[in-house]
Parts: sequence; structure tokens; C-alpha cells
Amino acid sequence: MGNVLDDDQRYRAVHSRDPRFDGVFYTAVRTTGIYCRPSCPARTPQRENTRFYPTAAAAQEAGFRACKRCRPDLAPGSPEWNGRADLVGRAMRLIQDGAVDRTGVDGLAHGLGYSPRQLRRLLTTEVGAGPVALARSERAQTARILTETTDMPLTDVAFAAGFGSARQFNETMQAIHGHSPTQLRERSRARPGEHGVPGTITLRLPYREPVDLDAMLGFLGDRAVAGVEAHDGHTYRRVLRLPGGPGTVELSPGPDGPYVLCRLRLTDPADLTAAVQRCRRMLDLDADPAAVAEALGDDPLLGGVVHRHRGIRSPGHVDPAELAIRAVLGQQVSVKAARTLAGRLAERFGDPLPEGLQDAPMAGLNRVFPSPETLAEADPADLGLTLSRGRALVGLAQAMATQDVDLGPGADRESAENDLVRLYGVGPWTAGYIRMRGLGDPDVFLSGDLGVRSGLQALGAPGPPREAAALATRWSPWRSYTTHLLWARLSDGEPTEPTDTGSRG
Repeated sequence: MGNVLDDDQRYRAVHSRDPRFDGVFYTAVRTTGIYCRPSCPARTPQRENTRFYPTAAAAQEAGFRACKRCRPDLAPGSPEWNGRADLVGRAMRLIQDGAVDRTGVDGLAHGLGYSPRQLRRLLTTEVGAGPVALARSERAQTARILTETTDMPLTDVAFAAGFGSARQFNETMQAIHGHSPTQLRERSRARPGEHGVPGTITLRLPYREPVDLDAMLGFLGDRAVAGVEAHDGHTYRRVLRLPGGPGTVELSPGPDGPYVLCRLRLTDPADLTAAVQRCRRMLDLDADPAAVAEALGDDPLLGGVVHRHRGIRSPGHVDPAELAIRAVLGQQVSVKAARTLAGRLAERFGDPLPEGLQDAPMAGLNRVFPSPETLAEADPADLGLTLSRGRALVGLAQAMATQDVDLGPGADRESAENDLVRLYGVGPWTAGYIRMRGLGDPDVFLSGDLGVRSGLQALGAPGPPREAAALATRWSPWRSYTTHLLWARLSDGEPTEPTDTGSRG
């Protein structure tokens, strides 16, 4: 799956109904006008009637509507956008985050440093649809979720999802889903659902198997900041900072299928697309575990660890700015100490969560982690840290607040890392850790990390950073997964916080 497929290979995947390819590409049938995911249980179409598209939006632009049986609009996202650092990959991540609805195509293009015309041409060539069509596809999926899982009036659903009018909403839903919004709501009420507490948006986040959800949620839980996050051993909860205001999310393994059960409470329902995509990135749900296992499973050093930790992911974060601040706090201290420092910072500088979001299901969540703008105005000597650590934290916050460092969904990862290491107190480890978890780069190896070096030594490999970095070149482009595998190798004891050995510049 890590290689580019030709149409004959795609057709064989459709014929075998292989779910690993769901979301990697979409198959459309010329004679029926329907597009499906590769694993659709319907009868396999004739090869001459089959068309393949890289995105659901491309199939929709070609005039096909979604299959009502396999729900291709709910397939996992393509793993391609995780790894690609070029303009198209950055643009796709921004569109998935809702940038077109917030700033329009002109704003999207300006943020990427291209003209709208150049951006449309590149996206159409690469993914078969321009930014408007891609945003329309995301908008339709947001509208479907709000229609099926809430009691919002349908007119409110239309505007919350980003449609300009109720007529546009109705026409788009009919064209893409084959049902009007009213019909979708009636169908959702006719079957039992997981709607839960009023005001909660409940949905399923699909993924490609295998995945070790318990390990991933435990990784996040070990680092949970009091008031901002909570983990009870099964369910992970946290506060979200979103464009329209704060929200909360509850994530737990799906009881009857390959999905994560996600329950959201939002200040502004228009933030649904951004919230879902940020949760997917945090849990690395669009990853291709087969490609990772194929690349690393036969490695003489890592093979055994890969097989013991099947489905390991590289957890990201819902808020790269928060992750960056916490990375500075975590320099050269344990997980427990870093968590305590972050909790004190949140208690002192974070805004209280609105009362409407503080309810029993989200018990323990009461603070929004402080923004870069808030911390940029703090006195480094008044943070309860060493003066050098306080200067590093405030300097980083100022750089993010003024956009001198861009950690958004469309950030250029290489430029972001270079900008980070130029800041006082941010060394290669801190910048690499932010790039790996905050920016979702699948190919970062933290060669100076204490846990990584200990893991390599436990496997009989050299531990010094320079030798470790040279060794790790053979694990590209999956070096972030290698980093997590080496941490997992040491997971029997107390979690070892990654340690920046060169951050005190």
C-alpha cells in the first residue's frame, strides 16, 4: 500500500474487497453512477465500467454519488496526506481542517504562498478536484453527521456546516448522498444509534486495522494534564481549543467494529470538521499499518518489537501550539514532572471552561490550556520555572503568537523545525518532538532521546546520537513509528519522558 497503485492493482483490491484500501482510493461504476469504497460488499462491477478516483471529492465532481450500502464518505482518510510535505499535502490538511470555510480559497492560497489559480491547478492535477470541491465534500460530511446525530433544526445544520443557503444544502446532500436532509434524519431515527447526552455529537472515527488503541490512549493518558485532560484506563477525554470557541471530546474504542467512538460537545457546531480532523491526527487514524509493518517487520533489529506491538501508531496532538509549550516544559524531566508543570501552567493561565461544557460525562475537565498569546505576555521569572526555562517558554509563545513560527495544519515542516531551533532554549530534540507529534510527520527519529537510546541499547544496537541517527536512515519514511516502538520496548516500567539533550542554548 505504500507504493503508487495502477488501475489493474486497484481493480484487484476491489475484487478481493480488501478494507485496507478504503480511503486510499474510491471506485466508481459508470453504469450506476455510484462510487464506493474498495471493500463494498456489493457485486464487483465489470472492469470496463469501473473508474478510480483518489478522493471522494473527485468522484463527486465526476457526477457520482455515494453508495448507500458501504458509505464511502465514512472511510478512513488517505495515509498519503500524513507523509506528504509538499504543497498538495499541506493544502489537503488545511482543507480538512476547514480553512476554506473560514478564509475562502483566496485565504487558503495566500497562507500557502501561491495564487488561487496555481493552487486549483495543482490540486486538480494531483487529487482530481479543486479546493472548492474538496471543501464541499468535507462540508457535506459535516452536515450529514449533524443531521443524523443531533436535533438541530436543518436550517441551522446547513449554516453550521458552511453552506451559503438552505437550497444549496439540500441540493448538495441529494447529489452526494442520494437523500434529502429530511430523509437522512428520518433514516437515522429509524435505527438505534449512540446519541447519548443531549447536546453531544456522537460519531464513529474509522481506521485501518490493526491498531493498539489501549496503548495509544494510555500514552495520552500518561501525559494527561489535570483540568485539561483525563483518562480512566478506557476512555480519554480532553478540552479542545477551536476557532469558534472551546469544546470537549471523549474518545474510546468502538464496541463492535474498527472505529473509535467519539463524543463531542462544541461551542460552535461549525467547528465539527476541525474537531474531527484534529482528533484523527491525534490518534493517527489515517495511518497505513500494513505499510509500516511491511517496512519494519523484517528488520533484524526491530522485527521482534514490531510483531509484539502490532498496530502501533504515532500519536499526534489536537493543538500543536499546546504540544510545543509542553515540549519545553518536558525537557530533561520525567513524564510525571512535565505533567505537573503543565497542570500548574493551565491552572494559572488557562481560561475556565464554560459551564455549559462542564457536565458529568466530562467530569474533571475545567480549563482550556493557555494560548500562545496569553503566555507571550507572561514574565519569564514569574512562571515557577528556572529563569532559562521561563525565557524559552515565553520566547516560543511569542514566536507562535506573531506567526514567526507556523505550526498550523498547512505548516511547512522543514521550515517550522528550522524556525524552532533558532529560538532560545529550543534544541534539536524539542524541535523534532514538535515536528513528530505537533505536525504529524511520520519520519522523525529522536536520536538524542534518552528512551530511544536506551531502547536501542536494549536491542544490542549503538546508543550514541550520531550512530543512532545513521542507523535509523534505513527505517525511513517511518522513523516516527520506530521512535514509538523503541519507547514501547521500555514500556514495562515507569514511562520515560523524551529528553532534549541540547535544548539549553
